Amino acid sequence: MNFLPILQSQWKLLLAMLPQDLDLEETLRQSKALLRRRNIRGASELLRLMLAYSLCGLSLRATAAWAQAQGVANLSDVALLKRLRKTASWAGQLLGAKLAERAGGVAPQSMGYRLRLVDATTASVPGSKGTDYRVHLGFDLSSLQVDQIEVTDAKGGESYSRLEMRKGDLILADRGYCHRRGLASVRQAGADFLVRINWQNLPLQDLQQQKLDLIELLEQVQGSEAVEFEVSTVEDAKRCIASLPARLVMLRKPDEAAEAERQRIHREASRKGRKADPRTLKAAGFFFLLTSVPQKDLSAQQVLDLYRLRWQIEMAFKRMKGLLRLGDLPMKDPRLAHAYLCTKLLAMLMLEDLTKDFLAFSPSGSAELFQASLPVENPADPSGCYVLRSAWDAELFRLDPQGLRDDPPLLRRPQSASQAGPPSCSCSSSARREVIS
Repeated sequence: MNFLPILQSQWKLLLAMLPQDLDLEETLRQSKALLRRRNIRGASELLRLMLAYSLCGLSLRATAAWAQAQGVANLSDVALLKRLRKTASWAGQLLGAKLAERAGGVAPQSMGYRLRLVDATTASVPGSKGTDYRVHLGFDLSSLQVDQIEVTDAKGGESYSRLEMRKGDLILADRGYCHRRGLASVRQAGADFLVRINWQNLPLQDLQQQKLDLIELLEQVQGSEAVEFEVSTVEDAKRCIASLPARLVMLRKPDEAAEAERQRIHREASRKGRKADPRTLKAAGFFFLLTSVPQKDLSAQQVLDLYRLRWQIEMAFKRMKGLLRLGDLPMKDPRLAHAYLCTKLLAMLMLEDLTKDFLAFSPSGSAELFQASLPVENPADPSGCYVLRSAWDAELFRLDPQGLRDDPPLLRRPQSASQAGPPSCSCSSSARREVIS
């Protein structure tokens, strides 16, 4: 997908997708990402350059040429490289603010913990058929910024050892980080963990040191309420890993989500030429979390609420790889990779909001709102879907596809019926099907 028309015609609208209480200039000043501005006028222009380079598949030279042609900035590719390498912390701060806006009002500071999210994704160089790099991300939710990133080769696995931890941290991680050595390293650093587990990948025992069968425990999960158990990990004497006390929180998934997971398990088993394990199919209807935080400090419901914050970045990773080609990492410089990754994540959240605004225009019958009539391509949707707009608005959009005006046509609305142009016509059934898709 070509994102340049969006950066050209919908720039003011994209800026409106940032949190309303976010001061771009102030955050830029605090991050010291642009001490020598020269031909870059301010934070808006720098962010536009970052998005053009990260989203549009342009080289540094092509990005500099585009910026000069659009009047954004006049600088060479070398000057652009030097400035982009310094934007890593600022991009992480913007991403943190946007992600916190989506978190739903959870206030981690009041819980007495510094929340840390950890995740990793793979990336490949052009022409590669496998994994060439792995991007490890650490996100500090308390300071609202990505505070750590590491780019390794394909052998660099997911590990807590890559994350700097201290007393008072609460580490949120997915199933790839659920192993006894990693959990023990978290506790040795004085931090706590909140990690998702599979039913069979981490040996657990009850308070009487009897090994637990999670499949048997599923019978105690009734309805939609979360159920928790006091457990501990099983000691690994061979690797000198002691047993760790923890809480197991289990929740039944909605029927639709459980069925979708079972279908995925069946497909995976079929691909490998075997039958799916009945226990795995049963466990697919449940959600398992393990945490070292005591119940007096964090209830079962708060555990689930906090883990939803980790889902935000996980889903962003998945969408980025599918829509914005996050898996193609065109550089080895960790600082540039940091800025590149954070900018793509930020852009994904902004574009999602932009898409929702496009799709919000629907037939309403109200004279105060737009009346939908003609299908217009949604530039924020790479699937090529259409949205319904008024005939007046649609015609302006088609007459100015690049939208190089201060007042983009998509932001305009007619002031009266006489100004609205031709009357709207009804939409065909085929166009309606395109909208629904």
